[in-house]
Amino acid sequence: MLRVEAQTDLGALRLEVDLEVPAGCCLAIAGPSGAGKSSALRVAAGLLRPASGRVTSGEEVWLDTVRGIDRRPEQRRCGYVFQDYALFGHRRAWQNVAYALRDRPRATREQEARAWLARFGLAELADARPATLSGGERQRVALARALARRPDVLLLDEPLSALDTRTRAAAGRELADVLRASEIPVILVTHDFTEAALLGDEVAVLDRGRVVQQGTASALAACPATAFVADFTGAVVLRGTATPQADGSTVVVLAGGHAIRSTDVASGPVAATVFPWEVTVEPAGQTAPRSAQNRVEARVLSVTTIGGRVRLGLDGAERLTAEVSTTAVAHLDLRAGVLVAATWKAAATRLVPLG
Repeated sequence: MLRVEAQTDLGALRLEVDLEVPAGCCLAIAGPSGAGKSSALRVAAGLLRPASGRVTSGEEVWLDTVRGIDRRPEQRRCGYVFQDYALFGHRRAWQNVAYALRDRPRATREQEARAWLARFGLAELADARPATLSGGERQRVALARALARRPDVLLLDEPLSALDTRTRAAAGRELADVLRASEIPVILVTHDFTEAALLGDEVAVLDRGRVVQQGTASALAACPATAFVADFTGAVVLRGTATPQADGSTVVVLAGGHAIRSTDVASGPVAATVFPWEVTVEPAGQTAPRSAQNRVEARVLSVTTIGGRVRLGLDGAERLTAEVSTTAVAHLDLRAGVLVAATWKAAATRLVPLG
């Protein structure tokens, strides 16, 4: 079990975290830039001493500001993979891994380093230098080096951010396999919720130095605690004022003056959230709205193909995002400037506190 408690000022940001990660589990700390994600990781690694805090790995105390304990980074059995992987450019791949084996007999280091690279499918590239490797290959060398120390804890700082879009998907799947096979606590930080969902057993959403919600990615997406979490998980967020109705539903008058319904019960200022794949589009002005559906007319701003789906940016009384099939795009001739009606069910509209 890894436990990280820290309270400290980082310029104008106040970092206050309390994290627990069991052995064999991965906690993804996710949030926007400047939220304090990497600082929490650095506290665990011993690269940042907080004003007050405590870090424990199993029975070992790595940091206790009350008792004056602060183990240096090299004294913490901690594997750390940096955003840019921090490989030695003048050394071969096996030599980079062997750097983590300095406590082993010199005669066995090369053989052990090559064995670690073989585990990551890099046996044939053991003599290559980092500059000749792809982004995904460099990531695997960095992971092999981190794990070669046989650490008690693995820390990953934006592990996929240095990769191009095409490489990131494959490297993400490979990394997910490595983490699932790990028997130690893992913390990684990312600004991408999709990445956090892929890699983390649980996700802790960090905003302005504090964890605003933690749980499985599915739980966060289904029941966001705040408008910030909803927005971060990819939902459309519409702010307005809620009024309960006699039939048990709620009408929300949005900032743009449009009224929508939800089956949630709420009163006062709220954020109404709906996921893009719950929003469908149809030609404007053709169908009367049904009681169970919300309907907003808007013009198509953008059409972006993502895999087998198409994401539409819509601009009307409210800004919306819809995700539709390529067939729907062709059938409705969807392109920038086309007027459409965006519809979604009241039951798909979640109401959460502003924040």
